[in-house]
This record gives sequence, C-alpha cells and structure tokens, in this order.
Amino acid sequence: MLFTHKFLTFAYQKTNNNLDSMKTVQFREAICEAMSEEMRRDESIYLMGEEVAEYNGAYKASKGMLDEFGAKRVIDTPIAELGFAGIAIGSAMNGNRPIVEYMTFNFSLVGIDQIINNAAKIRQMSGGQFNCPIVFRGPTASAGQLGATHSQAFENWFANTPGLKVIVPSNPYDAKGLLKAAIRDDDPVIFMESEQMYGDKMEIPEGEYIIPIGVADIKREGTDVTIVSFGKIIKEAYKAADELAKDNISVEIIDLRTVRPMDHAAILTSVKKTNRLVVLEEAWPFASVASEITYRIQNEAFDYLDAPIKRITTADAPAPYSPVLFEKWIPNAQDVIKAVKEVMYI
Repeated sequence: MLFTHKFLTFAYQKTNNNLDSMKTVQFREAICEAMSEEMRRDESIYLMGEEVAEYNGAYKASKGMLDEFGAKRVIDTPIAELGFAGIAIGSAMNGNRPIVEYMTFNFSLVGIDQIINNAAKIRQMSGGQFNCPIVFRGPTASAGQLGATHSQAFENWFANTPGLKVIVPSNPYDAKGLLKAAIRDDDPVIFMESEQMYGDKMEIPEGEYIIPIGVADIKREGTDVTIVSFGKIIKEAYKAADELAKDNISVEIIDLRTVRPMDHAAILTSVKKTNRLVVLEEAWPFASVASEITYRIQNEAFDYLDAPIKRITTADAPAPYSPVLFEKWIPNAQDVIKAVKEVMYI
C-alpha cells in the first residue's frame, strides 16, 4: 500500500531544500535506513537480537547491516530475551546506545523484568548517575492467524511505566523519523512496529529528517468528529473516513505516533473544534490507551463534548486463531463508522 503524508513537504523543507529528492521505500527499509544512518554517525550504537545478523532480520529490517557494520555491532543472540535485554541495559549504562530487536513484543514478556525494573528506573534509582539510552523495537499486536500468545498489543503496559517512552508509528515516513529520534534519546524507548506493515510503501526524503517524540500528527482534517488512533489499525479509520465523507460527515484523524509522552494538546484542540471523539485502538479495552484519552478529555474538555466519547478496541478476550472469529475480534472500518454515527446521533 502506498501512503501519502499531509505534512511531508513541510517536514522535508526543514532538512533539505531539494523537494524533488524523494524515494519510495518499504516500512522495513525505512527502519533499516534509520538504524544504519545512526550507526554510521555514532560508533557506540549497535543492534542485537534474534536473527538480526546472518538472516538479515526476521522481517528483513536489518538487511545488509552485518556486511556493513560487522559482527561486533550487529549481533545475533540466543533465544534468551531476558539475557540479552540485561546485557544491552548494562552496556547502555556504560556508554553504549544499543538497539534491541524482539522478533515480536510478545517475546518481550520474557525480558520484561529487565525493561521495567532496570531500564525504566535506573536513572532515578541512581540519582542521575546512570542513564539508559536504549531502544527496544519489534512488531506488536496481531499479524493474522498467529494465535493468542502471538497477537497481543502491550503499548498500554509499557506506557504505564514511568521512565519509558513508547512509540507506535503507522507508516514508513513516521517510522524512520521517529526511530532516529528514539536512538538519539537518552532514555529507554519502546518502539513498536507491525508485521503487517513491513511491506507498506511510501515516499520519504532522500535526506535526513527527524520527527520529535511526543508530537501527534493530524493525518486528515475534519470538522464533525475526531478519531484518535495509532499503529496499523489507523488504516481502518482512513477507510471509515472515506465512507463517511460520502454522507457529508467530515472526520478529523489524529495519529498519536507516540503513546508516551502523549500529545494531549493535539487531541484537546481537535475535540474543541469537532465536539465529538472516537478512539480506535488494537488492544483489550480494560486500562487501555483509549481509557486514558477518554479520562483526559472528559476532565479537560467536558463542556465541549456534544456526545459521550466512544472507544473501539478488540474484544475482551485472547485473540482467536479461527479467521472467522478473528474477524469479529479485531476492530474494522464498519465498527468505526458505527461509532461515528452514534456520536453524531445518526
């Protein structure tokens, strides 16, 4: 799928005056470019994870990096997430800037003690003597018929932890700019991708660009209702907005891009304009990112709301393997259309 980006020209002007110097890349290529560019710039950066070297990455997101940077900086690990997460954190505390790839964030649960109890807390617990400039990256949420233990979204889990930043890009342009920002950040960053987006294509600048962490993006301007989403599920919001436009319903779509820190101001400004809010998220409903957004908006913009906030999530159950059940479990464009019409009282 080829994406467009509303603010691409503006962002590119800030880094390169040659607006014709563009190229089309896949999501996986954008990830590889971001890591490679940063590793050329800073020798303290290295990549480690299962199959990132000899196999060029499970999803080919590190293709060619072993040949360029060598086995000391692109490191294949055993199937031991707790172990190599700990090694990376220790090296970050000693001046390196590791990138840790999980084959899927479902597997990060094996190493979550290191992420939550060490990476996220070491700056505070050491009184600022140590920081932890590290990126944990890999795919999140569902990717088809992979079963319950391989189809989970943990953005809200990690975002619940002070000390961690959580990024979930939805397209190649955002992925490259945000990953470069994450690698340069002095705090631990959780960078969550999608197995179903690695082949997505989009035009990005030839030159360097960086997208600041914590800034949402208005992907589509509208006046009647605000939809907030992030990650691959936002594609269902685009489909829904196209259908709703046929009924003269103008939808504004905000891509969070960063779950923590969250750009509450962008959401608040939009809701004050549209007076209605729908939140679309590929995760379980209890204590979700949508729940946090709902609380903040009702607390800070209650008088602007013309209807109760609607949230759309997966069903409150493990992801089913059956394709028929899975289709009912995961949100889709029709769910979005229904929610929008409910807040419009149509």
